[in-house]
Amino acid sequence: MPVVDVKKDLDAFSLTIVADFAAPVERVWQIYADPRQLERVWGPPEYPATFVDHELRPGGVMNYYMTGPEGDKYCGYWRISDVSEPDSFTFADGFADEDFNPNTDLPESQNVYSFAAHDGGTRATFVATYPSAEALQQVLDMGMIEGATAAMGQIDAFLAA
Repeated sequence: MPVVDVKKDLDAFSLTIVADFAAPVERVWQIYADPRQLERVWGPPEYPATFVDHELRPGGVMNYYMTGPEGDKYCGYWRISDVSEPDSFTFADGFADEDFNPNTDLPESQNVYSFAAHDGGTRATFVATYPSAEALQQVLDMGMIEGATAAMGQIDAFLAA
């Protein structure tokens, strides 16, 4: 399992997940830069993702949905604010309706994904910051840690294929 550390900080309203992958930074970056590759690893295995829009650039939008085992759809968006290829990107991450309008009943987080060479592979650090401790707790109660860990667990096998 590539996830090596998970820290939730209710005082800072943040969730940090650290994962190590057996591939160079540039190769891990390609997963996020290519929507067809990202679809293979975004979301838990039983909720595969489909990216409808994918613009990994400042000001870009990435709209996607995950399809559950019963055919149910869960939509989300990323609003990209900064990109420093292949080292990091920042974005707002939120839940959406089926037209990709933000679902304001669920929290939006500010995210920094960063990638660095580590032990012959890549150490990825994923930091999500929420507007309040209650918002963070809401997504934790929805299974955010378990879902993210399961999704990241697919990356090494994908890279090895």
